[in-house]
Amino acid sequence: MTDFQRPWHQLYPPEVPTTIDYEERPLQDYLRSSAELYGEKKALYFMGKELSYKVVYEQAEALASYLQELGLEKGDRVSIMLPNCPQSVISYYGVLMAGGIVVQTNPLYMERELQYQLNDSGAKMIICLDVLYPKAANVKPDTPLEHIIVTGIKDYLPFPKNKIYPFIQKRQYQLLVKPEQSTDTHLWSHMLKKASGNVAPVDIDPKEDLALLQYTGGTTGFPKGVMLTHFNLVVNTQMSKKWLYKCKDGEETVLAILPFFHVYGMTSVMNLSVMMGNKMILMPKFEPEDVLKVIEKKRPTLFPGAPTIYIALLNHPNLKKYDLSSIEACISGSAPLPVEVQERFEEVTGGKLVEGYGLTETSPVTHSNFVWGNRVSGSIGVPWPDTDAKIFKMNGDEEAENGEIGEIVVKGPQVMQGYWNKPEETALVLSEDGWFRTGDMGYMDDAGFFYIVDRKKDMIIAGGYNIYPREVEEVLYEHSEIQEAVIVGVPDPYRGETVKAFIVKKQGSDITEEELNEYCRKNMAAYKVPRLYEFRAELPKTAVGKILRRILIEEEKSKYEESESIQ
Repeated sequence: MTDFQRPWHQLYPPEVPTTIDYEERPLQDYLRSSAELYGEKKALYFMGKELSYKVVYEQAEALASYLQELGLEKGDRVSIMLPNCPQSVISYYGVLMAGGIVVQTNPLYMERELQYQLNDSGAKMIICLDVLYPKAANVKPDTPLEHIIVTGIKDYLPFPKNKIYPFIQKRQYQLLVKPEQSTDTHLWSHMLKKASGNVAPVDIDPKEDLALLQYTGGTTGFPKGVMLTHFNLVVNTQMSKKWLYKCKDGEETVLAILPFFHVYGMTSVMNLSVMMGNKMILMPKFEPEDVLKVIEKKRPTLFPGAPTIYIALLNHPNLKKYDLSSIEACISGSAPLPVEVQERFEEVTGGKLVEGYGLTETSPVTHSNFVWGNRVSGSIGVPWPDTDAKIFKMNGDEEAENGEIGEIVVKGPQVMQGYWNKPEETALVLSEDGWFRTGDMGYMDDAGFFYIVDRKKDMIIAGGYNIYPREVEEVLYEHSEIQEAVIVGVPDPYRGETVKAFIVKKQGSDITEEELNEYCRKNMAAYKVPRLYEFRAELPKTAVGKILRRILIEEEKSKYEESESIQ
């Protein structure tokens, strides 16, 4: 592309460069740098316990030496199956220091899912919570696993919480797990005492060597391991730092609700905080009132999140009791940000909340609105520095006109190397010259702002009309009595598909299907109006808060097939 074809560059504020001179360093180097610059500064706050950058670095070194003593070699994969806790940060950087490749593993995985990921990645070791140890132990004989390192929430709780927590854990999980140190099971506390801390140097080529295998959500077939190098992750973190140009190294406090086992939380919270020497407030579980309390007490300045997180806070009955004025900037990702949510959150906090966009395959961020500057509500913003994007016409490689809907394709130094051991699937989405097909449908306006209309596969075709769920959802979110809404296409013998709305009402609402139908008919074309409504107490979500539309689609498909078989 020429500069003429990048109209968004004209929109950049002077503080944001269009291109960056990236450091070619292994990702773990940033923890060492921050430990040298901010040694005694607090890096982590966790349920009353604080750890300095010096301590986090020393413990990551201890883990790295221990892993090497267990036989870890450069390029070996290590699964990390932890929520947001000190061990998740220490493990991530410790594995990289040892020369390993991190395999982030969702702690909510069932044994079948865990076994698939361990076999596909070939992970030799796993670091997990004690309550997850039975799952790891059960699948170990059928996977390449050689060692399990076990830790617990109590390991980093202050007194007396560390003494009380096992009893809470027993009540919560109906089990009390007490793994013992052995040749293939290793206790975190034992590791910290026995590790030499002498890490054998590992020669890392940032552009060639993988730092991470990040598995996709598996919305189509089995999850795929996205191969991200040290350089992929370093550049996306440096892009993020440049975008947040008002934030100061060593002075910000970041609310870490987004899970680190998700690439968005890993980059926008953990890696960015470590690179800048900022303090992270770790929250292993999203409980709205706990979050409100922490914001008032610990005064975070940065709060990366997802729309469902902001929606839950805004609709909490005790919201007005808490002071949220410390929040200065939030970039929302993982799902579309309703305009009403953006405006109300900014009103409540006084900070900025803007929508961004990215994918696992892009480390993850490619676009965002400007936090301080020109923005367009309802848009995902403009491409980040050194990132190109364009729209391909439907089912082709021809570039679309401005305003024309097609598939968003992106290119930049944050784009993955490919899918682990899946060259055919890689070739379907990644061209030889580096263009990645996102599978998202959208368009670009004349100024260079991009808009998502929906996932290519989520588009509903009803009676010959193309209906984009996001468009209908935006109308529903504008209704004062709706907390959450998701639109899916369900099988229909006459129209092919028909539009169904799943609704979570705001507390105290008694809105009816008839009232919603009347509202929708006043605000959108008749062919887009939902024909079916279902009210639910909650909607299925990922750990990062993204509504799982595919689960609702599968439920509806099963219902339809069952009804067809009965007839």
